[in-house]
Amino acid sequence: MESSFDETTISFETQPSDYRHIRLSVNGATARIELDFHEDGLRPGYQLKLNSYDLGVDIELADAVQRLRFEHPEVGAVLITSALDGVFSSGANIFMLGLSTHAHKVNFCKYTNETRLYIEDASEFSGQRYIAGLNGIASGGGYELPMACEEIYLVDDRRSAVSLPEVPFLGVLPGTGGLTRLVDKRKVRRDLADVFSTLAEGIKGKRAVEWGLVDGIYPTSRFADEVDNRLKEAAQDADSTLKGISLDALNPKLDAETGSLQYRHVSLKVNRQERVATLRLTVPSGMTDLPSSVGDLGADWFALRAFRELDDAILRLRFHYPEVGLVLIETKGDAQDMLSLDAAMDDRKDDWFVRETLLFMKRVMKRIDCTARSFFAIIDEGSCFTGSLFELALAADRIYMLEEEGVQVEWNASNHGAFPMANGLTRLQTRFLADPAHVGKLSTMSGPIDTDSANELGLVTVSADDIDWEDEVRLAIEERVSLSPDSLTGMEANLRFAGPETMETKIFGRLSAWQNWIFQRPNAVGPSGALSLYGQPASPEFDYNRT
Repeated sequence: MESSFDETTISFETQPSDYRHIRLSVNGATARIELDFHEDGLRPGYQLKLNSYDLGVDIELADAVQRLRFEHPEVGAVLITSALDGVFSSGANIFMLGLSTHAHKVNFCKYTNETRLYIEDASEFSGQRYIAGLNGIASGGGYELPMACEEIYLVDDRRSAVSLPEVPFLGVLPGTGGLTRLVDKRKVRRDLADVFSTLAEGIKGKRAVEWGLVDGIYPTSRFADEVDNRLKEAAQDADSTLKGISLDALNPKLDAETGSLQYRHVSLKVNRQERVATLRLTVPSGMTDLPSSVGDLGADWFALRAFRELDDAILRLRFHYPEVGLVLIETKGDAQDMLSLDAAMDDRKDDWFVRETLLFMKRVMKRIDCTARSFFAIIDEGSCFTGSLFELALAADRIYMLEEEGVQVEWNASNHGAFPMANGLTRLQTRFLADPAHVGKLSTMSGPIDTDSANELGLVTVSADDIDWEDEVRLAIEERVSLSPDSLTGMEANLRFAGPETMETKIFGRLSAWQNWIFQRPNAVGPSGALSLYGQPASPEFDYNRT
């Protein structure tokens, strides 16, 4: 039975001193994340026994991954292990899933997927290699987390195993990329992966190594030392001279009556009755060249601060505002200020702090791509869809642009590779999938582009003069919010992930869609469904008809 838990009490901000579930420690070039989940979860009705987790755990894990990148760039390797003897993690808490609304289950899986991908992003681009030390049983999501790491080591104690028991036990799928990473990343043979994914008790010892499920095993007496030695080896290329910055709290102001949020650079205005929200990012004036020591800018630097605010607003939209179906994206500010900032970042992109900020901006834009809301970009007087902020327009499902003097867009080098999508392409390449030469033409163009030119270049969905503008936008909004949110979610995900399929698009375009469907099927969540009856002295009753 789904609980009436108030989603708006969830905060996506935390810090190490407030962690309840993990322990983060840094020792020179290495760091450790120890899993020690407090039994009290995010909501009443279940306990996080055996290091089972809920969204609250993942919020802390995501924060730790983010802080290691910005606050500890000197770290070259990170070990994820358990503080409990005999158990690494038993995965997502089943009773939590049983109590959760459908929307919470889906968004929980999506957020957890993003956190796993951010770990892989850190290993690939930030020089922080993640290693999993499984000092006990790793089941379900408790094995999917290690699969996001570069290397997995399992204790050989004749008891500890890795498993993905969701299909045989719960009638659902491993929800955070387990099946995809099994065959795409770890390249486990298909038939072995099939056996493993239906074998509830899992695989342990030498067989886990032979099948490619882990990279090595060590007996209990040597496990801690061997894993620690591997951690130090992986950190050998770390740069001890790098000095991080401190990530402070965002502390947005919430209007309790309307639900609207005001950050320093971002605002989220919510109209619950019309099911529409306006997400606006404002560029401050007077941004200058970057100082010789870019890290001195700290967390207040606009590029980092604004996108941290944007990220928080997107997460709140997902969990706090289920009734909002359409988000209007607006930008305001002086285009020259944004162009100057982009040019400065491009000149200094080899600096660790600039690099990490650009990587974070990329991840935030991917978060928008994967959000189950419709997005319309509104380009009118005072808009600043320029350079890196032009990506926000390209991320939208439609672009509406006013035909008026001074209303312009502009792109630069940042739009041609700095912010790839999950498919590995830029948003311009994805937009013009049928005409790569057109993207090449756009890359040679510079300077502001007015509405007529943007229309001719295929960059605008609808353009209108000031006479028709308000009606065009109003009618588009009214039409969009009148459509089925279920069909829109499916339609948008299919259209957004055009082009090549990657492990990431499979996770979001394929896994999320299937999980969304399975979480509503009687075989999983019906009165006699496997997920509903978990932990009870009764067996599930399946409808065995295949669709």
